[in-house]
Amino acid sequence: MARIRQSNHGDTPFQKLLGHNIEIMNSWNKLGEGLEKDGLLSAQLKEQVRRTLAQTNGCEYCKAKGKPDPRLFNEKIAISVAFAEVFSKQKGNISDATFQVLKEHLSDEEISELCAFITFTTASQYFGAIMKLEPMKA
Repeated sequence: MARIRQSNHGDTPFQKLLGHNIEIMNSWNKLGEGLEKDGLLSAQLKEQVRRTLAQTNGCEYCKAKGKPDPRLFNEKIAISVAFAEVFSKQKGNISDATFQVLKEHLSDEEISELCAFITFTTASQYFGAIMKLEPMKA
């Protein structure tokens, strides 16, 4: 059970916890929707990164959506997932050598999008963890 009651605003349990402040919920949702869709990086790549982060960020609601699926990996997804794993373990303290590997496979624009997605997703998952948001019962 979440630590606070759900509001009457929002479509998902996560949104209902944010929905106590509608402006924050709407802004959070809008940024999330923008980051999750196909951009310079595919939505499929981002979903594999999200699943990777969920395994270490402590949100049971986020973990319930599944682990990364290596069968879907191509080189860009594999590099991005590996970078997300390093980010999780290093808490953002990324070595220049690690970042150089990323630069060998992604453009500066893609790196910017990936890092924005990783940090936003981590914030979302930390919010879920802090609130003890649990998976919906089937």
